[in-house]
Amino acid sequence: MKHGNFDVEEVNWENVNEDKFGKIKFIRKRNNIKRVLRVVSFIVIAAFSGAISSKLIIEKKFSQILQRENGKIQNNNVKQHNMEITTNSVGKVAQKVGPSIVGIMRKTENSSKDSYDFKGSGVIFSSDGYIVTNTHIIKDAKEINVKLPNSHNYINAILIGKDDISDIAVIKINARSLPAAKFADSSEVNVGDTAIAIGNPLGEAFPGNISVGIISGFNQNIPYGESGYKVLQTDASINFTNSGGALCNAIGEIIGINSIHLNVRKIEGMGFAIDSNEVKSLIEQMTHYGKVTKPILGVNGRSVVNGEINGVKGVYISEVIKEGSAENAGMKPTDIITELDGKPISNLQEIEKILENHKFGDNIKCKIWRNEKIVDLNVILSIPKVND
Repeated sequence: MKHGNFDVEEVNWENVNEDKFGKIKFIRKRNNIKRVLRVVSFIVIAAFSGAISSKLIIEKKFSQILQRENGKIQNNNVKQHNMEITTNSVGKVAQKVGPSIVGIMRKTENSSKDSYDFKGSGVIFSSDGYIVTNTHIIKDAKEINVKLPNSHNYINAILIGKDDISDIAVIKINARSLPAAKFADSSEVNVGDTAIAIGNPLGEAFPGNISVGIISGFNQNIPYGESGYKVLQTDASINFTNSGGALCNAIGEIIGINSIHLNVRKIEGMGFAIDSNEVKSLIEQMTHYGKVTKPILGVNGRSVVNGEINGVKGVYISEVIKEGSAENAGMKPTDIITELDGKPISNLQEIEKILENHKFGDNIKCKIWRNEKIVDLNVILSIPKVND
C-alpha cells in the first residue's frame, strides 16, 4: 500500500503480538520499581530500627558511664569550684600573706664579694624576727641576709636551727613588729582544696612568684624512723623562686612550707610542702633547742627486779616530769611501764631506743601496771616546756 512516497505494509494488530512485547515490557518496568521500593523500604526500616536500638544502647551505656564516673565528675566539680575561689581570691591572699614573705640571700666561702650564690624565700612566723625557710637555701652559708618586702636594705640573719630530713630551717633577724603569717591547722586540709604557692626571693614590695592549684594528696611522708614527716602534694608549681615560701589556703593561712627538694623524682606538675602542723613542731624545737631533738617520755625510774612486785617486769616510775608526755598521758609515780609501742619493757634503755624511732607529735600506746591491774594509755610525744 502506497502512502505518499512510502510503502506501508498493512498488518493486523493480532500479528504484532501486543501481549508478547508491549505488555511484557510494561510488567518488567513495574517489577523493577517494586524491587527498588522494597530495597528502599528495607533500608528505611533498618535505619529506623538501628537508630532506635542505638539510642537505647547509647542511653544505657551513658547511664552506666555516669554512674561509674560519678565520683570523678564530682571531683572535677570540686576542682572547678576551688579554681573559681582561687581566681577570685588569689589577689587578696597575696596581699594578706605577701608582707610576711621575705627574700633570703646566702653567701658561702666560694661567693664573690658583691654577689650571692643562692636566693630563696622565707616566711616570718614571729613578729620579733623569726623566719622559717628551707635548709638547702642556707646550707654551708658563711653569711645569710634577709630582704623585707617594704625595705631596700639587707638585714643580716643568724641560723637558729635546721633539719636536713624535713628541709626546714629557722633563722632570725634583729627586728621588731614584723607581720607574722598565720599558720592553719593542716589536719583540716582536704584533697581538692585551693593551694596558692607564694615566694619572694628578691624581697620585692609585692611577691611576684605566685602559682595556683589544688591539694592533690596529703598522705605522703618523708621517712623518719618508724614514723615520718607529713607532706602536702599539690599541682601548684613549686620551684626555686617559691621554695622556702608559703603554701596557702584560700583565706591566706599557711598550710605548708614549700620545698623543691622534696620532689626527689623530679615529677613535672607535682610539688610538695611540709605540712604546717609538722612545721610548727619543728620550729618550736629549733627555737627551744637549736635543733630537732629526740622525744622523751618525761619520767625517771628504775628497772623492776624480777619477782619484786608480783612477778611484774618493767620500769618502775619514781618521778613524772611536770607537763611532760607521761604526765599528760596520765602516768603517776609508782606506776610500772610494762609495754611501750607494742614492745615489752624491762629497762630505761629500751624506752629510749623505742623513742629514737619516733618524733614529737607521734601517738604511741603504753601499758602500765597500777593497783594490781594493767592500764592502757595513749602517749602523745610532746615537746617539754622550757623555763625562760
